[in-house]
Amino acid sequence: MGEQQLADIASALYQLPLEGFVAARAVAAKTAAADSGRELADAVRALPKPSAAAWAVNMLAVHRPGSLAELAELGTAMRGAQEVLDAGALRSLSQERRQLLARVMGTAREVAEQHGRRLSGAVATEVEQTLRAATVDQGAASAIRSGRLVRVLSADGVERVDLNEAVAVPGVLNLPAVPPSDSRAPAKPSKEVSGSADARRPKAGWAAPARAGGKRTAGESPADSGEKPRLEAVGTKRPAPTPSAVERAAARLAEAEEAAQSAAEEARQRTAEFEEAEEAMTRLGEEARNLRARLKTVDEEFELARRRRESAAAQRQLAARAAEKGRRAEDLARERVLRLRNTPD
Repeated sequence: MGEQQLADIASALYQLPLEGFVAARAVAAKTAAADSGRELADAVRALPKPSAAAWAVNMLAVHRPGSLAELAELGTAMRGAQEVLDAGALRSLSQERRQLLARVMGTAREVAEQHGRRLSGAVATEVEQTLRAATVDQGAASAIRSGRLVRVLSADGVERVDLNEAVAVPGVLNLPAVPPSDSRAPAKPSKEVSGSADARRPKAGWAAPARAGGKRTAGESPADSGEKPRLEAVGTKRPAPTPSAVERAAARLAEAEEAAQSAAEEARQRTAEFEEAEEAMTRLGEEARNLRARLKTVDEEFELARRRRESAAAQRQLAARAAEKGRRAEDLARERVLRLRNTPD
């Protein structure tokens, strides 16, 4: 069985509307059995249905790949800043990440709605969590950009993301790594311009990291190759200076600030949702009280009408009996008159 063939089938399936996945998978398995044999068909049947959040991320990978490429590129820059413990660059890039995540989440909602599904609050939270993971781990970025994600991803701090059973056919994840651009690669800021965000992104880029054979591939950060980071100056290469305890603490502070700001933003969002729900509850509670009061009034009016109806029914019965009695008296009187007229004097 060709793994690339299975990956191609999986990619086609994960582009479909979520509700039609199971039926389409069955058709694809049947076709695979006829064309390539039972082994491929069984592998197609084993492809897991993606979660709603994973499906939404796959839609981004298919229809808005540029958004995910931006996240991956930003993640490369953030990992580079972390390697050299550049707190200033981390703060700047963390702020940029918040803005980029907000923009990409808007795109994710738009794409999902275009393909027949509105993202709930819970699903949107999982989508954002997964997109954030793309900025933490290069493997997560590649998994997300494959368009074959089957579950959400999560990342804490700068740790590696758990990709176990997160993507279908992981063996063919051959997306090119995102090269760190000159405008993003962080370096130690000079004293003269240390307050400038641009000064934290020097024109010199990361030196390409080495692989086992001594060569490095474009886009792989020093952290991925296991080497210590180094800067490549114009015509000169030198290792980065060993960070001091203050620099390490400053880098950790930047991470903590970014996490605190994210938590604060999340808290503001949840507070707004709570206030909206509380307002709706108050409004609906008032409507319920008004309806209960109206119902009470209607019940009282109904009881009064019922009593009037019973009284009217009794009066009608009496009137009917009186009318019947009157008709009988009339008949008797008429007969008496007739007898008297017919009696000779």
